[in-house]
Amino acid sequence: WVFAGGLADTGAATVIDNRGEQAVVTDGPFVESKEYLSVLWIWEAPDLDVALRLATEASRICDRKIEVRPFV
Repeated sequence: WVFAGGLADTGAATVIDNRGEQAVVTDGPFVESKEYLSVLWIWEAPDLDVALRLATEASRICDRKIEVRPFV
């Protein structure tokens, strides 16, 4: 699969941490760094609310924080 694109600026990031009893949602990037990428999931969602719900479930399942940014 070949594609080109990029992620929105880190200022558009929302971080979900659903490893505890309640999901914690914070604005801003997960890591303050020029370059950082562990895994990239691309979800097609009708709006940000749906994407954040998907990330909340993903955070619980994979036991990691999830940073959500629009794909531009």
